[in-house]
Amino acid sequence: MTGSIEQGTSRTRGNTHLLHFLVRLPRPMARVWPALATPEGLAGWFTPAEVLEPRLGGEVTLRGLGSGRITAWDVDRVAEYTVEGGRIRFHLERDGDEGSALRFTHEFQGETESEQHWRMRFERLIGLLEGGA
Repeated sequence: MTGSIEQGTSRTRGNTHLLHFLVRLPRPMARVWPALATPEGLAGWFTPAEVLEPRLGGEVTLRGLGSGRITAWDVDRVAEYTVEGGRIRFHLERDGDEGSALRFTHEFQGETESEQHWRMRFERLIGLLEGGA
């Protein structure tokens, strides 16, 4: 299985922007989770997590996005970080026998972050996962 970015949508309501993606990943959930929920994993494809307390209500600081709290945490399935730069939600599901599907949401206000920027990040994530056997 190879990874793919299946879908990307964006909506704007007033000053609030929502980006959604469905990303198919070539590894099982247990292999993908560390890339979404650990400082080392996030730094490998997204941004360094200077603070990350892996639990509901834990502190989180994402470089370039600010500090906040973990507002959803279901080990191996859901990580949601609500920081000054908005809300970022990673929701993992099984995708066949060997893969995972990542349902991603980024809710933020202010200047629009392009879908292309997130596509590039997800391409890095796919490459990282495909490179690791």
